[in-house]
Amino acid sequence: MKKIVICSLVLLFISCSGNKNMSHTETAQIVAESFFSKDESALKKHTTSEGYASLITVQNMLPDSDNEIKVEILDEAIDGEIAWVKYSTTYDGKSGIFKLVKENDQWKVTSKGPREKGPF
Repeated sequence: MKKIVICSLVLLFISCSGNKNMSHTETAQIVAESFFSKDESALKKHTTSEGYASLITVQNMLPDSDNEIKVEILDEAIDGEIAWVKYSTTYDGKSGIFKLVKENDQWKVTSKGPREKGPF
């Protein structure tokens, strides 16, 4: 009986440790990497439904790349439940900006409005 209780507790701790709340910069890093590697499941997990739809639309227009894409976080700003992350990639050398919102206590990349300006 003790072995069952101990095994149950170990499994509980392991399963709870997988639900780590990531920072906005960690989330942006994962989204950028999954976007360029075309990992749709990771992309969907870390974006809102609107953000996912817009990223998939753009992703479908990009040619496949055999090179490993590296992502560098350049700047970040946070204001309550909204965060902005500026990043650059080795894909084209240009920088991009993600808008993130808190959804169910998790940071997720979302799409920004057409006239919405971030802090950078």
